Parts: sequence; structure tokens; C-alpha cells
Amino acid sequence: MKLIFAAILSLAICLAPALAQGPQIAQVKKTAGQVTVMRGGERLPVAIGDPLFEKDVLETGPDGGVGLTFNDNTVFSAGPNSQVALDQFRFDSDNFRGEMHAGISKGTLTVVSGDIARSSPEAMKITTPTATLGVRGTTFAIQVY
Repeated sequence: MKLIFAAILSLAICLAPALAQGPQIAQVKKTAGQVTVMRGGERLPVAIGDPLFEKDVLETGPDGGVGLTFNDNTVFSAGPNSQVALDQFRFDSDNFRGEMHAGISKGTLTVVSGDIARSSPEAMKITTPTATLGVRGTTFAIQVY
């Protein structure tokens, strides 16, 4: 009995960080140069295939770039010296409804909107230091100096 309890406790300790992050909202598809993610106060290197979660903040270096695809098929591409916050993401694949809020504080971001913007045009927003963009199902680019 003690052995079973110890095994369950060990598994719970290993899974706790992943469960605390919540569900995966996106996946890294491309990287170039230096790319990191700020998660839970830690700066972690980013690699192709890595999962991304709500509240993650992606940062690219002077030679960096990153491409990611969200669960609703929205695509983000950030260029060098960028900082992109994945603030909020909810998506129901049964009815294609949800909401997405992201922010860019510096750098460049190209977006191809996915199912959320198509089914709920008011539900996708990108914030910059000076404005909030309401996305209505399109492709666009942002540059923040």
C-alpha cells in the first residue's frame, strides 16, 4: 500500500506543473535564432513542437523569429526583437466559438485569423501599447516601435 501511495504521489508531483498551466492553446511550428517563453517567472528556450499556454509571453532576440498555430487554426508569426503575450484563449471545437486576447509590446506580428474570428468576429483582440485591434477574420501585420 505504501508503494502504491508513493507512486501516485510521485506522479502527481511530476504532473502538477503541467496541470497548473491549464490546457495547451497553441504549438510552436517554426523558430529561428533566439526565441524564449516567459512562463511562471521562468525564461525557457523554445523549440519546434513545444506547447504554449495562456499567460505565456514569447520573446525573440535580434536574430529571432517564431511561428505558432493555435487550436482554432489562427497563425501568429513574430519577427526579431518582439514580445508577444498570449493573454487569453478559449475555444470550443464543437461550435467553433471562443475568444482570444493577445498583446504585442514591441516588434512585429503577422496574424492569419482562424475559427474564432470567423465564428465570433468580436471575440478576437490584439493589444498594442497604444491601441486595441478588433479582428474580424482577416490577415494583418503589426509593428510596434
